[in-house]
Formats: sequence, C-alpha cells, structure tokens
Amino acid sequence: MKALVLAGGTGSRLRPFTHTGTKQLLPIANKPVLFYGLEAIAAAGIHDVGLIVGEYGEDIRRAVGDGASFGLRITYVRQERPLGLAHAVLVAREFLADDDFLVYLGDNYLQDGIAEFVRRAADEPAAARLLVTPVPDPTAFGVAEVDGAGLVVRVEEKPPCPRGDLALIGVYAFTPALHEAVRAIRPSARGELEITTAIQWLIDHGLDVRAENTTSVWRDTGSVDDMLEVNRHVLDGLTGRLDGKVDQDSAVVGRVSLAEGAVVRGSRIVGPVIIGPGSVISNAVIGPYTSIGANCRVRDSSIEASVLLDGADVEHAGRIERSFIGRDAVVAAPPFPYAHRLVLGDHSKVHLNP
Repeated sequence: MKALVLAGGTGSRLRPFTHTGTKQLLPIANKPVLFYGLEAIAAAGIHDVGLIVGEYGEDIRRAVGDGASFGLRITYVRQERPLGLAHAVLVAREFLADDDFLVYLGDNYLQDGIAEFVRRAADEPAAARLLVTPVPDPTAFGVAEVDGAGLVVRVEEKPPCPRGDLALIGVYAFTPALHEAVRAIRPSARGELEITTAIQWLIDHGLDVRAENTTSVWRDTGSVDDMLEVNRHVLDGLTGRLDGKVDQDSAVVGRVSLAEGAVVRGSRIVGPVIIGPGSVISNAVIGPYTSIGANCRVRDSSIEASVLLDGADVEHAGRIERSFIGRDAVVAAPPFPYAHRLVLGDHSKVHLNP
C-alpha cells in the first residue's frame, strides 16, 4: 500500500499565518503538524508516500526532504491549485499506479495513529474504507450514513440536514477502483472534485464502501483554536528534560522540556511546557500548556496555554493566554492586571497601551 498525503491547501481559516507559509508546517509542541501524520504513516508500515504540494511546496521540501528521517520514500506531486481531494488523486495517478493506497490530510492530528486502520484495510478488502467519528456539528464535514453491517450507503459533503453524525476525518483507504470514479465525476458547486462524490460513485456502482469508527482524539488543525487544543493535548504527553540553563532564581515545576541553548532567568515555568533552542525567558511566568519555539524572547510577562513561533519577542505584556504568536512577531507593552488574547501573523508588531 502507498500513501497520498495532502499538503497543498490554502488554509484560509488560519490566516494571517498562511499568507506567509503553509498550515501543514505550523508547529504543535514545536513540531510541524505534518510530521505527526508522516510518523503515523511510517508506524503503520507504509513507506512509499506521495506528498501533494502547492504554493509552498519548496518550504515543505526543505522541511521533509526525501523522507528518510521518517523511514519513508517521498515523491512530491505538484497540484497547481487546490481543486479538491479527488483532483489530488487525479494528479497523483502516475505515482499511485495500480496499488492500493491511503489518503491522509496533512493537517490532521490523530492520537492513536492509523496502524490498525491500515491493517484492517489489508485484511478485509473494500473498494473504500473511511475513518469516521461522531461530531456535534456534522454540517461542517463530509458525513457518512452507515448501515448495521458497517457498509456506507451514502456520503454527503457538508450537508445542511445531515442524516447522521459520523464525520469523515480525512483518512481513507482505497483500491485502484477509485481512479475510475475520480475520472467520472464532475466538479461540485464550489468548483472542486470532491472525494465524497467519488465515494458515492463507488457506492452507486455496487462496490463495497466500509466505515470504521474511531474514538481516538482527533483534530483537523484548521483554526487557531484547533491548533491550541491539539498543542494542549500533545503537551499532556510531554516528557520533561532540562538541557538548557536555569538560574538559581528560577523555579521549574512539572514536565518541562528546555532545549539545549535555551536560558531561564528569574522566572517560573509550570509544565507542561516546551521551550526551543536559543530562547531566553527572563522575569516571566510561563505555562502551563505553552509551546515556545526557537530563538524567542519573553521578558516581564506571563504566558499561558499559548504558542509562540520561532523568533517571537514578548516584553512587558502583562498576562497573555490562549494566544498564537507568529514568527518574529513583537509584543510590547507596560504590564496590565488582565489577560490579553492575541492572534498575530508572522513579522507583525503590537504595542499594547493603557
């Protein structure tokens, strides 16, 4: 089995960050979200991966390379415009050849991985196998209607009146039968070749389509709130390690990962917290549930349940919580007795005045 990983979307819900980079490289606990998916695919025993890339393809190439560090062989497939998941399958036809294949959305986070899903796809063949989970608002997702035997009888994309609550979470296993389906369908009203339309084509032509329910923690990291929630969840499993320097006037409580080259002076760090190399924390309170990237500066501020990307600079900012601060962004202000919440794009500057 091969895998097709989609990393070419525009990430409109994560603007302004996606004006200057791809959403799949935004970090969760200081590791790009795309890497979690690639690691899950390797752990499932799949080694040949086609990586669909778009405008920021070169950034992804630099980050992922040839895939050897993940135990993978990466083939890059260019999708000039994000015209739908089924369109991605079309442009990857040469790479996929006549093999069974997995489709995995590159901004997905799935706690328990996909090894069991891949194993069942091999042991119990079906034209398509869909990983689904119940959601409170299925109108925001592709939705599967499933009978008592686990066969999918209908799929719809973002239906206004869903027939159930089982959302497609962006992990699919297909046989080569899907290639005929994606050639046969037409673009949807939004101008995309929808994978749900192709799956429905398989159903309408009498082919087995099966659903597999998962209770694993799952997030589509398509918004700032989703990113912060996944960051919190990953940090819950953090192993503390202090490779950087902590002075005698500082306190480190709980599970804290302090990278080599990071420095903490006169501060209190309450885990789970991860701090990247080259970052300097001075007279600050950090955590819990905070990720600070490389070469950041935090002075005279309190930061909780937030993410700072590489090079961010926060000074005299009072209390900041549930914030996502971009690369080389600057936050500076006199201290305040209340909390700020910030969503800042890369290279931005904010001066907080009374």
